[in-house]
Amino acid sequence: MRKYITPSLIILLLIGAGPALAGDEPAITIKTNADAIATVQNNLNYVWTLIAAALVFFMQAGFAMVESGFTRAKSAVNIMMKNLLDFSMGSLAFWAVGFGLMFGASKTGWFGTTDFFLSGWSGPEGDPWVLAFWMFQCVFAATAATIVSGAVAERTKFTGYLVYSIVVCAFIYPIFGSWAWGSLLNGSGWLEGLGFIDFAGSTVVHSVGGWCALAGAMVLGPRIGKYGSKGEIKAIPGHNIPMAAIGVFILWLGWFGFNPGSTTTGDTSIAMIFVNTNLSAAAGAVGAMITSWIIFKKPDIGMSLNGALAGLVGITAGCANVNPSSSIIIGLISGIIVVFSVMTLDRIHIDDPVGAVSVHGVCGAWGTLAAGLFDMGGISAKVIGVQLLGIGSAFIWAFGTAFILFKVVDATIGLRVSKEEEMIGVDISEHAAHAYNDFQVTN
Repeated sequence: MRKYITPSLIILLLIGAGPALAGDEPAITIKTNADAIATVQNNLNYVWTLIAAALVFFMQAGFAMVESGFTRAKSAVNIMMKNLLDFSMGSLAFWAVGFGLMFGASKTGWFGTTDFFLSGWSGPEGDPWVLAFWMFQCVFAATAATIVSGAVAERTKFTGYLVYSIVVCAFIYPIFGSWAWGSLLNGSGWLEGLGFIDFAGSTVVHSVGGWCALAGAMVLGPRIGKYGSKGEIKAIPGHNIPMAAIGVFILWLGWFGFNPGSTTTGDTSIAMIFVNTNLSAAAGAVGAMITSWIIFKKPDIGMSLNGALAGLVGITAGCANVNPSSSIIIGLISGIIVVFSVMTLDRIHIDDPVGAVSVHGVCGAWGTLAAGLFDMGGISAKVIGVQLLGIGSAFIWAFGTAFILFKVVDATIGLRVSKEEEMIGVDISEHAAHAYNDFQVTN
């Protein structure tokens, strides 16, 4: 057999001969190889975490397009502004206060008590990992805040919404986050101490955002014309369903950063999380499509799109501890649940233009329970009990604090625009702008 000297073999020979040729260089040892491998892995963790953070940030574009597409043309500018500013204001609030409350050292398990400012965590002598970790957690905080935007669309004062965004990212989200995820840095939450399972945030991010959305929709009341004098439901169609569909695809893509990125480790563990995330979303879309087809006699595009999002929310808690077959079941049930939840909220006259409460709040709760029901480590009454405790505490905390917040805002600076401003459209009344200048729409 003929033997060839390949380029890779030459490189290996040179690497091995390098120290001997140099004379003064130490020989390569097992320890130096281990150090080199650890350095590469450490750097890869940074790169993967920040790439994942970028994907989650891109979800802001998805939310903006979904919310805008599912609402009327006269509200598009307002929705884009809210999505821009809840991330911008939320980032500053999370830097100034929220991050410290969520991940600061805590002896009580309720919230962090150390330095509230990121600059205090990562000065010249600080750990650079804190910067990468903060960036990843910041986009999560902004996601929790932006969920509310769609539920309160077309009738909210912009100033009131800005106040809400600051308080959610500085206080409401970080406190519950500390209970469930505090030990990811320096904290220690009471829920995680009990064994609460929520790997990437079905409850921590999505249900918290969804329950805040429910509070906002209840305090605001329905849009003008949504319900008739006898309580009948009147559809208010979205102005651009293709935009909403593109937004869902962007969110689906972003979720590949949301769930696998929560490992904050660039290793093989992300493969199964990717697969589980995708299968659950696909099953959610199919489940919602079939359910809407049976109920409405036609496959509904809005319900199907929300079904995909419901599947994504549903798998977020258990994406790392359930198998792919279970993820399909979780997603399928999420897609069915979201249809009935949207219909139920409409029947009790809670006007949620985009289905945010159903997708994020209700399906987030289901996904958190499902993480215990389908846990590959086995099901137990204790695990289910802790999951239910986490779901319940999230609702009480997020809905309760947000309801108080919206009531205070409503009583002070005002939360809802006037009837005349709503009829004209919040784009004009709040921003003096049209989204489509050649096609001015006022109804």
